[in-house]
Amino acid sequence: MEFIPPFPPRPKTSLSVFELLRRGTQNFLNIWEEKAFEYQTMSMQVLARQVFICNSPDTVRHAFITRAENFQRKSPQIRNALSPLLGDGLFVSDGETWKQRRQMVSPVLHTSRMDQFAPAMVETVGELADRWAALPDGATFDVLKVMAQLTAEIICRAVFGRTLGAEHAREVAEAFTEYQKYVDQSDLASFGLPSWVPRRNGAKTRRATARIHAVLDGIIADLQRTEDDGSVIRMLMRDGVLDATALRNEAAVIFLAGHETTANCLSWVWYLLSQAPEVEARLHEELDTVLGSRAPTFADVSQLVYTRAIVEETLRLYPPVPLLAREAKEDDTIRSRKVKAGALVMVVPWLLHRHRLYWRKPDHFMPERFLPGSPDAPQKYTYVPFSIGPRICPGLSFGLVEAIICLASLARGTTLRLAPGAVVEPVCRLTLRPGDTLPMTVWKRTAAAGTRPVPAGASAQRCPVHHG
Repeated sequence: MEFIPPFPPRPKTSLSVFELLRRGTQNFLNIWEEKAFEYQTMSMQVLARQVFICNSPDTVRHAFITRAENFQRKSPQIRNALSPLLGDGLFVSDGETWKQRRQMVSPVLHTSRMDQFAPAMVETVGELADRWAALPDGATFDVLKVMAQLTAEIICRAVFGRTLGAEHAREVAEAFTEYQKYVDQSDLASFGLPSWVPRRNGAKTRRATARIHAVLDGIIADLQRTEDDGSVIRMLMRDGVLDATALRNEAAVIFLAGHETTANCLSWVWYLLSQAPEVEARLHEELDTVLGSRAPTFADVSQLVYTRAIVEETLRLYPPVPLLAREAKEDDTIRSRKVKAGALVMVVPWLLHRHRLYWRKPDHFMPERFLPGSPDAPQKYTYVPFSIGPRICPGLSFGLVEAIICLASLARGTTLRLAPGAVVEPVCRLTLRPGDTLPMTVWKRTAAAGTRPVPAGASAQRCPVHHG
């Protein structure tokens, strides 16, 4: 049985600027008309700002690779939204600061180091698997919150070199959630209004920022007193180039990129599996074959091809960062259309990953499209969940390995089902989440017995827009 997971209703015609801004403030995913999933380029004037959307392989390549230097700077909205939290960190910086930080951060998060990070991933998720195994069948919890705490603690252990404990991980995860909830999404200053216009909910975002900074400052202070050469932050301390504030900014970037996006991806995975029994059964078959009764290791990741395909298909349908926006440094031309200096140039994974010209059944959940040799494999530059070009996420390998190990570890012994009466609707603030909570029930399984039968009334959600 094919499954079409939920997406917001799509307007039949393009929206007025006022309606676009109104809807975008509530949920960025609500603004895209039906035809937007077929257009290859789009251009519009929003207040005083030109907005140009690259929605085809050649235009994505032009903006993010061929002319990457011209479109290096993040959009004013992203800078204004994240600078209070990340300062001049790698995600929001540009120019020489970005080049320096990139050269420092990329080597310590490189693919070649994943075997060093994996044991901390396995250990942390193994503790959660043990806690789930001790729960009674049918126990309910908020999977979104649990995944955020899990990935935050993995970051603490794998990247910062020591165990901060669940309490510290929980503090950071909750503060990131609070920050997203209150950050100003409309940010009209990005479209030409004065930057001094007060931001809504400024005090609340400052409070969330202070909570996060307090934890990170504590990490850095502790690491400055130790000889733990295995931590990323300790490695960044070695040459003395970065002061305490710069170190904290990079730590905040790593936390945001390494816990928030993976937590969202895993939450969506659990939801999708609960609605697609054939996919879940094939996942269990692979886990039973490759792992048997043992926990996964880094060496198993390359063998868990279907597990990886589920993660990659989830990232296609629900990219954690569904909009990649840059500011043009100088005039440019894309497909014979002039792009003015100062224009916002966007690649929108939410559109590109569901584009009807480049994907068969683009709204369906079909992990097999990411299996080796699949005829439905993505074309180059149509799948960009981690961005692409010089500013591709340096933690790409970390996030993929983390998601595969976490999914394999937890799905090996348990299944999750959407709690009765729960409805899932995708919402985008800074990242794309399945709403504010994701209540699910946990059920034990074994390799011998297979998946436990699901109780009546808990097998499927009622899609609010009747897509599937």
